[in-house]
Amino acid sequence: MKKRKFLLFTALVLVLSMVLSACGSSSDEKGGEGKSQEKPKFMSILTGGTGGTYFPLGGAFAKIVSDATGIDTNAETTGASAENMQSIKDGKGEIAFTQTDIASYATEGKLMFDGNKIDNIKAIGTLYPETIQIVTTEKSGIKSVDDLKGKKVSIGAPGSGTAANAEQILEAYGMSIDDIKKQDLSFDESVNGIKDGNIDAAFVTAGHPTAAVEELSATEKVVIVPIDADKADKLIEKYPYYAKEVVPTGTYKLGSDVPTVAVLAMLVVKADLSDEVVYDITKSIFENLDQVQHAKAKQIKPENALNGVGIDVHPGAQKYFDEKGIKAAE
Repeated sequence: MKKRKFLLFTALVLVLSMVLSACGSSSDEKGGEGKSQEKPKFMSILTGGTGGTYFPLGGAFAKIVSDATGIDTNAETTGASAENMQSIKDGKGEIAFTQTDIASYATEGKLMFDGNKIDNIKAIGTLYPETIQIVTTEKSGIKSVDDLKGKKVSIGAPGSGTAANAEQILEAYGMSIDDIKKQDLSFDESVNGIKDGNIDAAFVTAGHPTAAVEELSATEKVVIVPIDADKADKLIEKYPYYAKEVVPTGTYKLGSDVPTVAVLAMLVVKADLSDEVVYDITKSIFENLDQVQHAKAKQIKPENALNGVGIDVHPGAQKYFDEKGIKAAE
């Protein structure tokens, strides 16, 4: 009798062990939190238009990530920040450039994401200031934000973060989008529009020097419309993700520094990418910036990557920063 009970007990223990083992295996494969531990064979970095800063940086990052991880990675042109957030939600990319303000809107379901909260993105880290450049030419006669009233002004491609910046800056001056003849054009289209005389000015939110604006400066005397200090203070008070910035003398052949404001560019990833993959992505980018030829690479520093992030950092990226002793500035 005792022997029979012992055999029954042993059988039950074996069955229970197999069940627990299977559960453990399933948890491991999903990273314990629904994360796939499979290394993807292919990844896309969602950037912006070819005339902006995201695209050339994205191309350099794609090569770095491919070489370091063995994952075939490419850079894709897009409508930039807001469109990139939606594309990540829709599974159309794994890594994306965006602005810190747009990432916050997306995860909170505000403004252009009202009723469409994006809950599957995590941050890798911030990169560099995204300068709001109000671009025009000397012959337009536009010298101030007030001069934009009644003029044909591009506020960026549909789905970009530039439109929100334009609206908020105009608001700081007591104006609205209704006070301008709004055009929804990409950076390249905006520059061509200014060249052809079809538009008078354009908001361009991108790291300077911006390729499309540099191209314009080759044939036209470029003017960057300044943002007055008191208006910048008003803007920052209401929208803390802005900071004061300057487009320096010599950029686009400018004769003097031009005061303006900026948000921050950042990289985000799909939240369900494994910690190991995101760790490798983060490490490869921040430790190979010397391979990036674009001038903006000089402003990208790992020690600043957690400043102004505004959304949750992916555990894989956080692991890298923890190893380096990097924390957000207080």
